[in-house]
Amino acid sequence: MPSLSRRAFFTGRRITNDPWENFCQRMRRLVQGSFFNEGRVDGFGHARLSAKTPADAHHALMLCNEYEVVFMLDGLEEEAQQPGTPVLWVDPSIYLKTCQPVPETDDKWFVQPGCFVAELKQAGLKQFDAFPDYLTVAALLADRVHMNLPTGELGRMGLSHAGVLFADETKAVLGPFGERQQQPLGTLTLQQLAPALFRLASGDSAKLCADASHWPGRYRLDALMPVDGQEVNLSHLLFGHGGDLCWAEWFVFRVMSEPVEPLPFRGVASDAFDDTVVYAVQDIDLHIKNQFDPCGIFPHPGQAL
Repeated sequence: MPSLSRRAFFTGRRITNDPWENFCQRMRRLVQGSFFNEGRVDGFGHARLSAKTPADAHHALMLCNEYEVVFMLDGLEEEAQQPGTPVLWVDPSIYLKTCQPVPETDDKWFVQPGCFVAELKQAGLKQFDAFPDYLTVAALLADRVHMNLPTGELGRMGLSHAGVLFADETKAVLGPFGERQQQPLGTLTLQQLAPALFRLASGDSAKLCADASHWPGRYRLDALMPVDGQEVNLSHLLFGHGGDLCWAEWFVFRVMSEPVEPLPFRGVASDAFDDTVVYAVQDIDLHIKNQFDPCGIFPHPGQAL
């Protein structure tokens, strides 16, 4: 069997026993976008990827799983802190910014995660009028402060469907879910995830949280508990998720005629809520995080904002 040094000579690559350097080398070989190794902070590697194609994010997630690197959405206003671990920030804003009408419709738009809010406003999606122009749609939807919509009223943003990449590297389409919706749950991951979330939404902890006008939790389980006149939609779980649950590859929005303005943010399970609500929130958030991301490849929830 050839030695490592002989293989390095024939392949022209330097072989290293450093997992972070190996991760960076393989990233550069696999992705089409730009990859930059920022070095180490407290001994742990930090890097950034400007994803050029959806496949870049998939390759990055595969390597993050293999090398135990945290996969983080770049561009969030409140960036999660991940001490004691290597981190890859993934930026969709350079290349993945398509914003175009859905064919054969007059009120739906296909939007990639790197599209800026300013472009959505120009396209006539009034629901975005109150939000900052400089945010990408992925960063806006993941932001807990901006997406602090009233409990059960997430449908006001007009999000119809979202294509996501789960922690186990499988893809799925999240969208309306109910008796009138015939779209099957296309992957085993989603087939397991959806029933678990509905069981959680029917429990006492969820009912306690749903009584609050301001959803007290980190993850919006009220996507499965809409007010009258709105429908259950699994894609609404992405609102305010902080980049903790999955990677969003694309969105479909309906054009809405009214701007959406969030409620004043009071924090996740903060002192504004009594202890029973705080315990309920902790129970719900832990279950949702574990269902979406059992290996912790996406950011770990930090302290309440």
